[in-house]
Amino acid sequence: MTRQDAEQLLAKAGEAPDDAFPLYDAALACAVHEDPDRDPGPSIELGREAVERLAARLDKESPEEAIAEAMAGDLRLEGDVITYDSPANADLIHMTHRRKGLPVMLGVVYIHAARGCKLPVHGVDFPGHFLLRIETREGPMALDPFSEGRIVLPSELSRRALRAGLTPDVASRLEALMAPVSDRAVLIRLQNNIFARAQQRADWPAAERSALRRALLNPADHRPWLDVARAREGQGALVGAQEALGRATILDGGAAVSARAARERVRMQLN
Repeated sequence: MTRQDAEQLLAKAGEAPDDAFPLYDAALACAVHEDPDRDPGPSIELGREAVERLAARLDKESPEEAIAEAMAGDLRLEGDVITYDSPANADLIHMTHRRKGLPVMLGVVYIHAARGCKLPVHGVDFPGHFLLRIETREGPMALDPFSEGRIVLPSELSRRALRAGLTPDVASRLEALMAPVSDRAVLIRLQNNIFARAQQRADWPAAERSALRRALLNPADHRPWLDVARAREGQGALVGAQEALGRATILDGGAAVSARAARERVRMQLN
C-alpha cells in the first residue's frame, strides 16, 4: 500500500457513517500513511488473532475478564511506561511488533476485537487518559487498556477526573465520565496525540501528515486544516499553508476568526 492508497482509504472511511466506521483498517492506513515502507501484514494478522482469541475466551469467561485476558494475556498488549512519548506508541505497525503503546492505540485493538465478537465496548474520551466502556450484567464498567485491561472503579474514576482538573460536581457524575464516543472520535484522538507530539518536536512534516489524516477522517471539520496550515507554515510552504487555510474557511463558512487571521499572516509573508 502506498501513501496515496492510504489517503484514498482514509477518505473513504471519512465518508462512512459512524456506525460503519472501519476503525482497525483506518488505523492501519494511518500507520502506512506515516511510513509506507513497511509491511502491514503482521498488523492484519494481529487484528484477526485478536478477534479469535476473544471469541475463544467468551465461551467460558465474563466479557470484562475475557477481553482483558485475550488482549493483555494472550496477545501481550501493554502500556509503554518507559518511553511513553515515543512516536512508535501511536502507530499500529510499530505497536504490533513492540506490543506496547498509548492507551488509545491499545484501545483500537480492544475495540476491534470487541466489534468482531459483537461485544459492547466503546471508547471513552476521558480527560488525560483514554479508557474503554464495556456493558456488563452489572452495568457499564470502565477498563484501562494501558494497564492490561483492568477495571477502573468508580471512586478511582472520580479521583482521576479531579486530578485532570474537572470540578467536583462533574467528577462525581459517573455516567458523564463514562460517556461513549464513536470509533471515528477514537482514531481522531490518536491523530491529535501524534500532532501534539510532532509539534512539540517541531517535526512539521509529521505534524502535517497527522493533521491531514484528521482532515480526511472528518471531512466536515475545518480545524484539522488549521493544523495542516500551521505545519506547512513551519516548513516554509506558505502557498500550501494558504491553500489549507482557504479550505478551513470554506468548511466553516468563513466564521473562524483564527483562520482569517492566519491567512492574513501568511499572506503578509508571501508579499
